[in-house]
Amino acid sequence: MNRTRSVKSAGMRKVNVLVNLPAGFFATPCLKPALRRLSRVARLRKRSHNAAEEIAADLAWADAVIMWSWPALTPELLDGAPRLKFVGHIDVTQGAARVELARGMAVSVSRRGFSPAVAEMALALTLSTLRKVSDYHAAMRQGNESWVGRFPDDIPPEERQLTGRNVGIVGFGGIGRRLAELLAPFGCRLRVYDPFVAPETAARCGARRVPLLRLMRESEIVVLCAASNPGTRRLLGRTEIGALRPGALIVNVARAALVDTDALAARLRKGDICAAIDVFDNEPLPKDSPLRKLPNAYLSPHRAGGILESVERIVAWLVDDLEAHLAGRKRAHALTEEMIPGLDG
Repeated sequence: MNRTRSVKSAGMRKVNVLVNLPAGFFATPCLKPALRRLSRVARLRKRSHNAAEEIAADLAWADAVIMWSWPALTPELLDGAPRLKFVGHIDVTQGAARVELARGMAVSVSRRGFSPAVAEMALALTLSTLRKVSDYHAAMRQGNESWVGRFPDDIPPEERQLTGRNVGIVGFGGIGRRLAELLAPFGCRLRVYDPFVAPETAARCGARRVPLLRLMRESEIVVLCAASNPGTRRLLGRTEIGALRPGALIVNVARAALVDTDALAARLRKGDICAAIDVFDNEPLPKDSPLRKLPNAYLSPHRAGGILESVERIVAWLVDDLEAHLAGRKRAHALTEEMIPGLDG
């Protein structure tokens, strides 16, 4: 049965739903079907509020809100929103999640809708860096490429295959587990660092849970997939980065705050490791950033999760959960207390 018809058949009145998202969400063609579906069961207000004082009046009107993580729904804002019973977040901080759950609200989060694309980008950056794809492409564009002339003794020794490598994954939530699935055909030996994941869970994914320093020492490739919160900020400092073996590759598709950028840049300047980085302390990355000048730093402008398939998914999941909430069904993306440590702080 069609979801919308099942909600309507229950004889429910239309509810007031505030959709508070950046303006681009309302102009993107692929999102119009989800918004039309929502409008069949709700009276909509489409807004792009960034501050608490802007959103307060619309929250007071709303039975439900679909939003990103800002402005944070503080106790003061919720005191003024007595009708609000459902909150659907694209993402939410640990603090806001605790506030909303403590109020007995139905909270859903769709951030894992980004995971497939982010995991694919981690794989793409890994393969591209190991095989020097972007270097070769740039050289071909400029017309100064080198062709193998004395095979095989002039093959660049730093160019390597992924198959059979030791790979460490830091953070084993939705992104890390999807990456493990993508790596399965490559026969990689997987190590995982995530204190909130049981060893048996890692084992079911073909990985072994190990301490962080051991992962750094033993892995030829380290991929960062963890959230940024008080427990993970500067997780990789000088000691951890110094533990990387020569020739290692570090890939960050998570958050810049996980890494001491100065320590990473210092190690990169030694020239004995490579890094593929999609996230930065300051975005857009300043034109004079030292990272731009390091030939062994492969950079992308925070593009890992941001493809249209991800955007369609994260919005559709929240609409799904709101419909389920209205119909009294189980929500597929409900937030629970146990999930809070895996959120950004």
